[in-house]
Amino acid sequence: MPSRPEFQAPPEFFYNDQEARKYTTSSRIIEIQAKLTERALELLALPDDGVPRLLLDIGCGSGLSGESLSESGNQWIGLDISQSMLNIALEREVDGDLLLADMGQGLGLRPGVFDGAISISAVQWLCNADKSSNEPRLRLKAFFVSLYRCLARGARAVLQLYHENEAQLELITTSAMRAGFAGGLVVDFPHSTRAKKTFLVLTCGPPSISTALPKAKVEDGESCSDESSDEENQTVSVSDRHRSRKKQKINKKGKGRDWVLKKKEQMRKKGHTVPPDTKYTARKRKARF
Repeated sequence: MPSRPEFQAPPEFFYNDQEARKYTTSSRIIEIQAKLTERALELLALPDDGVPRLLLDIGCGSGLSGESLSESGNQWIGLDISQSMLNIALEREVDGDLLLADMGQGLGLRPGVFDGAISISAVQWLCNADKSSNEPRLRLKAFFVSLYRCLARGARAVLQLYHENEAQLELITTSAMRAGFAGGLVVDFPHSTRAKKTFLVLTCGPPSISTALPKAKVEDGESCSDESSDEENQTVSVSDRHRSRKKQKINKKGKGRDWVLKKKEQMRKKGHTVPPDTKYTARKRKARF
């Protein structure tokens, strides 16, 4: 049983020319991508008024998900970290605009321009520390904060993902809520091993009646309300979205005369102009001053 792609190499290296073409020409993957994108569009719940919306496709790859977005009558911009995937998308002449970008570095897009966002099988890559410079918590924070910024208020983001375990899923969900999103998880076919699909449905803004989560699907194709995550429609207060600054360690004894003289000597060796040493050096002033 082959290991999952995200365990083998960073996406920009794993999806080389050969792997990208293999991915795009697989009839099984094409079918899965189409179904997942159609479901993501359902969960986006865009207004049915005939007006095309501008959507963001995160981890667009070779444009398989973008085809479904175009068929729905919407305009889209896709971004991906793999140049090989984007090259194939250009060969296929997809309708959307394409950007080469690492979502873990933040989305460099204008604030409030997108009416919705989707991501198919991409967000879990942010949890891999496949480089010494990649810290999952920081990458997730950069991604969700920038995603929140570029969405119009009240817009939704639907992120389908394949999480490794519950701890990873909690890390992703918590990062989204800390960025200010409301929403939670919708799990389709939760009792099926093969058909189970997890969607993180987020709304840009605080929770309200309009941000209630859609119902999940069960095996008979009907919807049910008890299969959504217990975390639905939750967010965190603005004051809790950012970590408090670490308090500086304060030495109660203070920095003595020896330390000050040593620092002054170091500064002199570096060529800086330093006041001469006197009997007042490092002496604490009295309260009346």
